[in-house]
Amino acid sequence: MDMSMRKGTPLSGPLAGVTLGRPMALSLAVVALAALAPWLVSAYELNLLARFLAMALLAMGLVLVWGQGGVLSLGQGVFFGLGGYAIAMHMKLAALGDGDLPDFMVWSGLDALPWWWVPFKSPLVAILGVVLVPGVVAALFSWAVFRRRVGGVYFALITQALALAFATLLISQQPSTGGFNGLTDFQTVMGVDLGTPAAAHGLYWLTLALVVGVFVALRALMTSRYGTLLRAIRDGENRIRFLGYDPTPFKVVAFTIGAVLAGLAGALFTLHAGVVSPALVGVVPSIEMVIWVAVGGRNSLAGAIAGTLAVNLAKDGVSSAFPDLWLYALGLVFVLVVTLLPGGLAGLVADAGGTTWGRRLKTLIMGEAK
Repeated sequence: MDMSMRKGTPLSGPLAGVTLGRPMALSLAVVALAALAPWLVSAYELNLLARFLAMALLAMGLVLVWGQGGVLSLGQGVFFGLGGYAIAMHMKLAALGDGDLPDFMVWSGLDALPWWWVPFKSPLVAILGVVLVPGVVAALFSWAVFRRRVGGVYFALITQALALAFATLLISQQPSTGGFNGLTDFQTVMGVDLGTPAAAHGLYWLTLALVVGVFVALRALMTSRYGTLLRAIRDGENRIRFLGYDPTPFKVVAFTIGAVLAGLAGALFTLHAGVVSPALVGVVPSIEMVIWVAVGGRNSLAGAIAGTLAVNLAKDGVSSAFPDLWLYALGLVFVLVVTLLPGGLAGLVADAGGTTWGRRLKTLIMGEAK
């Protein structure tokens, strides 16, 4: 192969002297194609793509927490829900007149707005709440757990219990949370009519821009000294402790960033889907979130995005045609990924055509040594 082709293609004009490598060129092409989606797909398909891209923000956060930090969280749905409810509360209040209450509160017999709803009348508080509420909850929770050196399967079970408790709390507090139905029927956000094509296109581009920005930021973080130490803690926490580093702050920062991205994903998903409910934040959704990352590759940001899109597109197709089969299909996919493709889709690409995958398949079927 020609070395100039391997290194990349020099640009001309104002960018003369800059070399564009193949991975970068491919990435730019994918982003450009994604930016043109409003003119390439139907309104329904665009809405699905926007929802899945919002979910990809959460998946990239899991790459940092689980893939780089070695901390398996089965409770990301909690932070996804906190972000979604924060923006949904504002949209419900913004549509009301002075002194009015949301419809579900009236039906439940409330005569006054709960005190913790009042600040969300402000759009600034709502936007800050999307980021700060999940971040503060995650930081306090993870600091309390990690400083006691709880990890591994025990941490996974604690976060799973947290997701169950959160969903149960939302359902049980029907008068102030909407109960099992959650919050829905949003008409506007920040004065913008959500029912117009222009709003749909704008929200899609905003979501795409955030995905690209978070991708670049996390890549920089993962290649920094912090990322190196985080991976070292994952591979040998006791050794890092013996070298004089306290692993707790590093893990807390990673978990908090993952929670902030989950909250942002929840807010964007709520804007695109028009609903947020306990069904989106409980144990099953939280486990599905881990499967997205496992399918794509838990150490790859691009793999996490691809896995999120692939699994959710498959879910839309399979659950529409065979509603009772989706969970079985998802379980089968997870088993196959764990046994045959532990590196996910990203690992398959890295194996240059799947040679390692082929050896694993041969070993599984024929019992031959690698």
